[in-house]
Amino acid sequence: MRPVRLLYLAPLARMCVSVRMNEGACVHQSNVGEPELALETGILGSLDVVVDSGESSSPAAVPARRYDPAQHVDAVVAEELARESSAFVRFMTMAAVVVPPIVLVVTMALAWGGWFNWVDLALLVGMYIVTGLGITIGYHRLYTHKSFATRGPIAAFFAICGSMAGQGPVVWWAATHRKHHQHSDHEHDPHSPHAGRQPGVIGAVRAFLHAHMGWLFTDLTPDLKRYVPDLVADRTTMEISRLFPVLVLVGFAIPAVIGGLVTMSWMGALLGFLWGGIVRMCVLHHVTWSVNSVCHLWGAKDYASGDESRNNAVMGILAFGEGWHNNHHAFPASARHGLKWWQFDSSWMVIRTLEKIGLAKKVRLPAPERLEARRVES
Repeated sequence: MRPVRLLYLAPLARMCVSVRMNEGACVHQSNVGEPELALETGILGSLDVVVDSGESSSPAAVPARRYDPAQHVDAVVAEELARESSAFVRFMTMAAVVVPPIVLVVTMALAWGGWFNWVDLALLVGMYIVTGLGITIGYHRLYTHKSFATRGPIAAFFAICGSMAGQGPVVWWAATHRKHHQHSDHEHDPHSPHAGRQPGVIGAVRAFLHAHMGWLFTDLTPDLKRYVPDLVADRTTMEISRLFPVLVLVGFAIPAVIGGLVTMSWMGALLGFLWGGIVRMCVLHHVTWSVNSVCHLWGAKDYASGDESRNNAVMGILAFGEGWHNNHHAFPASARHGLKWWQFDSSWMVIRTLEKIGLAKKVRLPAPERLEARRVES
């Protein structure tokens, strides 16, 4: 999971997000005539990210499907912007890593001085839940793995909430994560704590720090035409990606406005901005980065996944079910990561609720026989 990387810097003047899908893109119509994010699995299957059978083949043995760049101008433009603005991107990445912890210290000092109340706590928790579920349900399970399908406006809502988390545009996030699954814990994995690990304690510490956030300072310009042609072909998804910087600011503005209105004070607005905006971003960043680092080092390995992914109960709770990471890597297409009754998965609870009320369908789960076939003997 990922931080702020401003890969789409233009055009910022487009302040409105259209929920209309482009004609001929990867969408299909529901029974009530509203567009849905399509379950387009060709490219995913070729990368062994999502396969209907739930079984893994060797990703390297299956070539990715190639697309004509002329048909995907948005992908070309996005990649050019990423290359041309690399210095600015690195500066913003550094700011996203360094500034939130500093602000956290400042807010703790303010709280010690009495500037903290239930409004600030509610904004911190509320914005953490909204933006966190935007990442886990929207960015991850819907857009990256297509583990369920939903109507266009609902998909856009989750993508917008995920964008407010400040972990990168949805198209870049999905491309980087699909690449992670293709090369999990091997040479080309963007954030493995194992690939290239040097021996000894120092090597282990360096590998952990690289997987946690060091990888953010490497060259991360994914091949969008290869990894996310389904998302690039969708106008709404690309529009949300372009608006990523604006949506990050919206994620700061919402708690500031609420805090100011509830307390009817400028100090309330400032505290709302700090606790519901910056501190929330800091906490969510480190929790989601821990899925890359902690959940590939410590925990249980219940299923054969071909890598070192682990199930970590603490991260399972804090990261809305993403901490059941071995389950996820064993069955990437599954909308449910907590596969056992006691593995709490709040993201799955939301998806299941959407399915029950008719707002989600084609929800994908591994069959019992596949679970048993991949089970690791303890």
